[in-house]
Amino acid sequence: MNSNGGSSFFGSDWLGAFLIIAILFGGGFGFGGGRAPMPDVATKEYVMDTVNNQGIQNQLQQILLSSANNNYELSQRLNDQTMALTNFGYQLQNQIAQIGFQMENCCCSIKTQMLQDKYENLENLYRTAQNEISNAQQSQYILGALGRFVTNPPVAAAAAAGS
Repeated sequence: MNSNGGSSFFGSDWLGAFLIIAILFGGGFGFGGGRAPMPDVATKEYVMDTVNNQGIQNQLQQILLSSANNNYELSQRLNDQTMALTNFGYQLQNQIAQIGFQMENCCCSIKTQMLQDKYENLENLYRTAQNEISNAQQSQYILGALGRFVTNPPVAAAAAAGS
């Protein structure tokens, strides 16, 4: 019993008892389960963690973007190198074909020159033979015009041998 003469659990403070019961059983006065939960209150640590995480995510995105840019630039350079190598291959192939053509022309020129030299040599031999035949014919003509000329008559040879 209390000193006021009444008997109460909390003395004369029925209001305090009512509030405790309301809190325990969700009596609806803004306490307990009869309302929506209170929004979370951000602590300093939570805010710092969030800011740090956001910074890290931004850095990771920058790294990914930089990596993507590097990959793009690398693929462009590889493409450029491939095109340059392909063009070099075509140029090399054209130069090899040109050298082959020049070698064929060179060989043909050499063969033609050799045939020309051979032809000129045979032509000179032919003219020399013609000159010799012409000289022989002219000598025969002159000898025929002079009569029979015997340089070593057989009689004179026999007389010289018998003496």
